[in-house]
Amino acid sequence: MPGKTPPIVTCPHCGKEHQWDTSNPFRPFCSERCKLIDLGKWANEEYRVEQREPDSGNQETQA
Repeated sequence: MPGKTPPIVTCPHCGKEHQWDTSNPFRPFCSERCKLIDLGKWANEEYRVEQREPDSGNQETQA
């Protein structure tokens, strides 16, 4: 499909709008800087994935 422009996306770190270009090795980020800042936040545990408590298995069954 020649002539079709790539969609415009927002960088998850800085919020800058840029084209989703498959030649950009840093996508979904706009630049290497934003990608490395985000990676650093994960490494410093500034971001966390919620972890749910496992069921205790002590629930009574009704017969």
